[in-house]
Amino acid sequence: MRSLWLQVAAVTAINLKSIGQRRWLSLSTVIAIALVVIVLLAFLAMANGFQRTIAGSGADDIAIVLRAGSQAEINSTVSRDQVRLIEDGPGIARGSDGKPLISPELYLVVDGIKRSTKTKANLPLRGIGEQGTTLRKDIAITAGRMFNRGSNEVVVGKALLREFEGFDVGSTVSFGASRWNVVGVFEAGGSVFESEIWADLNVVQSLFNRNNVVQTVRARLTGPAALNELKSYSDNEPRLKLDVKSEAAYFAEQASQTSDLIQKLGWPLAIAMALGAVAGALNTMYSSVAARATEIATLRAIGFGGFPAFVGTLAESLLLAVIGGLLGAAATYLIFDGVTASTLGGNFTQVVFDFKLSPWLIAEGVALALIVGLIGGLFPAVRAARLPIVEGLYAR
Repeated sequence: MRSLWLQVAAVTAINLKSIGQRRWLSLSTVIAIALVVIVLLAFLAMANGFQRTIAGSGADDIAIVLRAGSQAEINSTVSRDQVRLIEDGPGIARGSDGKPLISPELYLVVDGIKRSTKTKANLPLRGIGEQGTTLRKDIAITAGRMFNRGSNEVVVGKALLREFEGFDVGSTVSFGASRWNVVGVFEAGGSVFESEIWADLNVVQSLFNRNNVVQTVRARLTGPAALNELKSYSDNEPRLKLDVKSEAAYFAEQASQTSDLIQKLGWPLAIAMALGAVAGALNTMYSSVAARATEIATLRAIGFGGFPAFVGTLAESLLLAVIGGLLGAAATYLIFDGVTASTLGGNFTQVVFDFKLSPWLIAEGVALALIVGLIGGLFPAVRAARLPIVEGLYAR
């Protein structure tokens, strides 16, 4: 047994040392595998960044109330009378003044211009109640000030300002027939709220003729367990019959829909490219076996078995795959990690997010590279193990 493994080590070393003799074929294989990994990891980093932005926006002790059956805020409607009923609901936390900590909100779509492409895109304008900012974590004004109640003033998320033009502090923007002054920029801990425009609820309702309705109600609960109380209250109150979810659950659903779509686009493309990389790896490894046919036959003639030739050839293929995988992962990190982009979210408005490459995603990319190397090296390795001695000795 020891002699077998010594043979394996010797043949593997010979194979790896001979890679330089086929440098161009080997390099083409490495590059092909690297491109496969780049494509896959770019899509996965996009999905991961989007999911982190959306899913990290919610809290377990914040309830979001929508019309029954609504999958997104933009499709929901809650009447003024229903808002009053929610205020009196069980499990709603109250401030020091005894008032319920809720924020009726109106969510509208307005136009914006992307800085990069100069094209129009849907942006979210959110009219928030007095408690709107206190019901969200990590809200801070980073430039300018908060809008004044009752005025045509807006504040914009810093991610939206980075991706779209015309929203600098002091500028004036038009939404439909109304004009608004941008008075501040806010951050929200990297959450989806940084992709929004905020204004006073009453002003938005008045200027967009939505005086008697909102689309969602956010409410701080006395604790996460109080969510079931509020759900039961809504289900048993004939005038409500609304969907009540934790904010964390709502955003988790929103994140999964879009991130799943991104991955469904990325994996088929990466697999299609992987098939091409497999063909390249097969060509490289068959050429390797053909170039070393005399060496393999000589080793077989002096007592080496077919197994060492099999392992040596497969090891060469896997080494090229690992190099290609690591090269692709490094290129993806340098090119895409932290890049800001925007895409349509569940409310049909733009969500700004950063590509985020994680160690687990890099592991997936390298694993795909190893699969390509395994398939691309398997058949040439079998060929090397079964190469007839006479045919190998007279190959040249």
